[in-house]
Amino acid sequence: MSGKAVMFGAGNIGRGFIGQLFSESGYEVIFVDVDQDLLAALNREKRYRLEAVSNEGSADYWIGPVRAIDSNDKAAVAEAVSEADICATAVGANALKFVAPNLAAGLTLRAKRGRGPINVIVCENLHGAPEYLRGLLEASIDEKGRDYLAKKTGLVETVIGRMVPAPTAEMRAADVSWIKVEPYKELPVKRSGFVGTIPEIVAMTPHDNFDVFGARKLYVHNCGHALMAYMGYQRGYEYGYQALADNEIREFMLAGLRESVDGICAQYGADRNWLYAHVDDLLERFANRNLGDTVFRLGRDPRRKLASEDRLVGAANLAVSGGIRPVHLAWGIAAALMFDPAEDSSAQALQSQIREEGVKSTLKAVSGIRPDSALGKLVLASYALLQADPRWVLK
Repeated sequence: MSGKAVMFGAGNIGRGFIGQLFSESGYEVIFVDVDQDLLAALNREKRYRLEAVSNEGSADYWIGPVRAIDSNDKAAVAEAVSEADICATAVGANALKFVAPNLAAGLTLRAKRGRGPINVIVCENLHGAPEYLRGLLEASIDEKGRDYLAKKTGLVETVIGRMVPAPTAEMRAADVSWIKVEPYKELPVKRSGFVGTIPEIVAMTPHDNFDVFGARKLYVHNCGHALMAYMGYQRGYEYGYQALADNEIREFMLAGLRESVDGICAQYGADRNWLYAHVDDLLERFANRNLGDTVFRLGRDPRRKLASEDRLVGAANLAVSGGIRPVHLAWGIAAALMFDPAEDSSAQALQSQIREEGVKSTLKAVSGIRPDSALGKLVLASYALLQADPRWVLK
């Protein structure tokens, strides 16, 4: 056993990815969460079932030893952080404000006890997440801990590529700690975020030119999911793999990703063959029937996914900056504007805004796209055609 790892968040990524990597690297994994049933199961069994599924079948792994702490037990969380060798967060960007006080208390305790540096891998889907977390910590920590935070705490940026659908009600009923994942296992991290010696963690690779990994994740992986989901929704598909099996949607998605890849290459000087190899890998992974990833999950919260730097609009803006005309990305944006499941409050709010303010005003407010810009004209023309025939897909 090489030490202890504190994992803030025992959900999809915490339990379904980072917890596995920490365990395989020899750490005892200490989860911090609020799910009482899950906490009880982890403390009772000291391990949990991780099922890696693909179209070829499945393999079960038992991840342990693990234990869990209620995040409301501030003293216990601080004690765990004070003894940890590595930490990570995977709670969702909006929940970092609840993590910060407990983490700050643990850092203060480390400072008082003269402990060495600690690194926190920040696994949140938020641009600039480490800097955001550092600001929250600075606002929560006392004077003794502030110096430790500044000099001995590394907040490390990463991008999460593994797909981990939320456990179904049936899975939770059978075993509340059971998690289903795809086999893909790669954790690129930003080398400069570490303080002190970089720990050796299974599947983790530090990189200097890290921005290109963030662009690949957001503008290829996430962008591909969005193109597939929003067009798949218009054709009534329930699962992502069903949409991908539709040849028209598949070709549409690939055309959009070519535009995105061109934009990434123009902006970051990325290796085009490296990016296209990633696209080929994603095609196989998106086709994973046993993962059961739904069109709803891939498309939900369209207001966030239509933001100016997010997967669709950000990719389109990169393409425009590189002199590329993002025709297919514009169609993807238009399809996102039509995503309207009743159970998605973000989608319903978007539809209300379109009805009340019009699509031109909404596009500018949500995505920062001016209606009279070249991209704006492409999106609005696509939107009009989709309004006339939602099943129509640009070839």
